[in-house]
Amino acid sequence: MSFTDARNHSDRKISVIFWVLLAVLVTSGWALWTGWGNARFGIFLFVIAGWLVSLCLHEYAHARTALHGGDISVGAKGYLTLNPLKYTHPIYSFVMPVVFLILGGIAMPGGAVFIERGRISGKWKHSAISAAGPAVNLAFALVLLLVLGQVSPTTSHLAFFCGLGYLAMLQVMAGILNLVPMPGMDGYGIIEPWMSYANRRAFANIAPYGMMILFLLLWNPTINNWFFNTVIFGILGHFGYSSDFAYTGMNAFQVLNFHLGGIFGR
Repeated sequence: MSFTDARNHSDRKISVIFWVLLAVLVTSGWALWTGWGNARFGIFLFVIAGWLVSLCLHEYAHARTALHGGDISVGAKGYLTLNPLKYTHPIYSFVMPVVFLILGGIAMPGGAVFIERGRISGKWKHSAISAAGPAVNLAFALVLLLVLGQVSPTTSHLAFFCGLGYLAMLQVMAGILNLVPMPGMDGYGIIEPWMSYANRRAFANIAPYGMMILFLLLWNPTINNWFFNTVIFGILGHFGYSSDFAYTGMNAFQVLNFHLGGIFGR
């Protein structure tokens, strides 16, 4: 193996941190399935671990698409290792989304892979890079919802499916919020390559605050009720009892967090 091959292998080796997150996800899922331990605590661990795993996959999708688009620097930066500590802004990509989840029940996405856009030619490639992240969340959500759609509320593994339901709900939420065309969000990144230079410069000043603006908008009762009750639970309602599983799992998650969560209007 040449030096270049060895370096490429190390650049793409899955990190120990990601394996630990997967282990917590699987272990907590097993505990919920078998009824071992405290169900509320199990749901908390299961959801947090699943959420962090999805965030790693979200950022990996951005980086992998950028690699195929022409930015070979993503490997050297460690973006292909699924290691959250390698991202440009771990606070925005992982700490803040977990804080938003615990305090407000909002699956607020982050964004922290620095793509060298100058290496990539073609507007479609730039749009695809931005779309890759939310596509992972929506694909993850679809898989979970298809499973939940086959489950009866009389199941003997109720705690497990409630945790799975809430995790599916978060993936739906993250996918939709990511696609909002707010500067700093992936939805804006999809349309930005097609905008004029003057408009891109003007909106660039808003980008650092986009995630916080979106979070504050969701505190508005009218927007909040419409988004959660009509959009999120409306989507879940098309997959069997998914909305009931998600709502129960959400309540269990928030009770464990001393009732700090709960901006839902339902």
